Amino acid sequence: MQVRRTPKTYDVCIIGSGASGGTAAKVLTEAGLTVALLEAGPPLVPERDYKEHVWPYDLPHRGVGVGGRARHDLNDEFLAPNGAWEIEGEPYVSAPGSKFRWFRSRIVGGRTNHWGRIALRMAPVDFKVRSHDGMGDDWPLSYDDVAPYYDKVESYIGVFGTKENIPSAPDGIFLPPPKPRCTETIIKKACDKLSVLCVPSRLAILTQPHNGRAACHYCAQCGRGCVTASNFSSSQVMIPPAEKTGRLTLITGAMARELVVGKDGKVTAVSYIDKGTKEERRLHARAFIVAASACESARLLLNSKSTLFPNGLANSSGVVGRYLMDTVGSDAGGYFPQLERMPAHNHDGVGGMHMYLPWWKFDRKNEFLRGYHTEFGGGRGMPGVGDFDDLCDEFESYGVSLKKECKKKYGTYIGFAGRGEMIPNENCYCEIDPSAVDQWGIPVLRFHWKWSDNEIKMAKDMQESYRAIVEAGGGVFIPSASQDAAHPYGIADGGVIIHEVGTARMGPSAATSAVNQYCQAHDVNNLFVTDGACFVTNADKNPTLTIMALTWRACDYLADQAKKGNLGD
Repeated sequence: MQVRRTPKTYDVCIIGSGASGGTAAKVLTEAGLTVALLEAGPPLVPERDYKEHVWPYDLPHRGVGVGGRARHDLNDEFLAPNGAWEIEGEPYVSAPGSKFRWFRSRIVGGRTNHWGRIALRMAPVDFKVRSHDGMGDDWPLSYDDVAPYYDKVESYIGVFGTKENIPSAPDGIFLPPPKPRCTETIIKKACDKLSVLCVPSRLAILTQPHNGRAACHYCAQCGRGCVTASNFSSSQVMIPPAEKTGRLTLITGAMARELVVGKDGKVTAVSYIDKGTKEERRLHARAFIVAASACESARLLLNSKSTLFPNGLANSSGVVGRYLMDTVGSDAGGYFPQLERMPAHNHDGVGGMHMYLPWWKFDRKNEFLRGYHTEFGGGRGMPGVGDFDDLCDEFESYGVSLKKECKKKYGTYIGFAGRGEMIPNENCYCEIDPSAVDQWGIPVLRFHWKWSDNEIKMAKDMQESYRAIVEAGGGVFIPSASQDAAHPYGIADGGVIIHEVGTARMGPSAATSAVNQYCQAHDVNNLFVTDGACFVTNADKNPTLTIMALTWRACDYLADQAKKGNLGD
């Protein structure tokens, strides 16, 4: 088969255009480097692709597809494109006895088009956990090393919040937060009774104009995308300034297959499939950044085998694919009868929480190690298909009486979502499946997964805490609906929280890690892995802000090394 080679050799090739890839493109092009950015999905046109102002009655089947195929699913027809749990022609496999779900996005900007935009800094202790409790490993850098880059990211993208001086939740550079809504006021009062921390949340959504972007107009539909770019996405905030430099070449529909290594052990090219023509192409660069998301990046490295790297690229340690982590998740909620008496009104605000519960038990001994934060919300959001399913199961009726009951209960539920730290274990990893391939013949991943007792005890504590808060607020507690033998205390399956990290972790030595503190591969000095794959631990903080901070730091280092002639040629 003939392989087409691009005639130009770029300074840097980036694989993936999400939080990490978009940040890398902005930083490196503004540093004067020529950059090629490969994205497996199509281009994004917000005015065409985003649906934040589409009404359910504007779409066939109210937006959930024929037969309600997307009922209660994350990827209904309102979601910003193109995220999905299952992609036709791109399978993945769970090993016998394991269940892992992998949400992927195939479009410019990746999963930043529809993430929750919760932007939390990791705390100093999160970087030095082994020194604190003896489990896992310390990061080869400290909070003080990353803090200046948290500052850079927050200052550029805009994050709202308040300074609270909470050890488990470091303060940042914040825009003013939106005011609490009535549901948040109820929970705040309940938490105050119980001495549980409840503070304004920290989201990458603009509450005032910032860096040429308009303030949020409070349509509360952030998961559908944002035409005004008032919430953060790589596609609207990071990639456009990179394009304005004239030094970015964005290549869409490019499915990376393998990183090609020269005789000197450095990466010389990426082999990718042009999805439009089905041709294999090679793009050459002096340095490469893998930023395709933690599991996709591990897949690319493991598939990049050669005589120099028989176990996969940057994998002399054998850790690539190992130490896979996701966030510990367990949900619950409550019915609050006092909300029935609330006059009908618009619950103005962002498409996410205005307040949250940072980890509040950091100063005591618990039945489990590490901690969790809690996201909560309720009120009269945009009704969707299936919103009243539980009510219909409970209240047997039809016609006028059923409609009255639905209106009575509408907006009276407040849900809680625990998000906790998982300690990596030997039972959780991904590897190349020996037989399955995707539609382009590229071997796919097989996942192994098992929660440890520590995570199950954490989920138990979440359920107990939420019961206490709901009852303190005058509500009726509704435990997790998914509690069964496979989901003790409602713990979610691996991958479901979509915070997978750790498959090419950083460390001080090639014997035990894939990359160094600058996300540079120990084995290949012109290769960087800057997405969640480089994480050593998975703190209770949503990982995106840290991914962007680490990427910015790595790219400052890469640009400096390029100026010194220490990469590629």
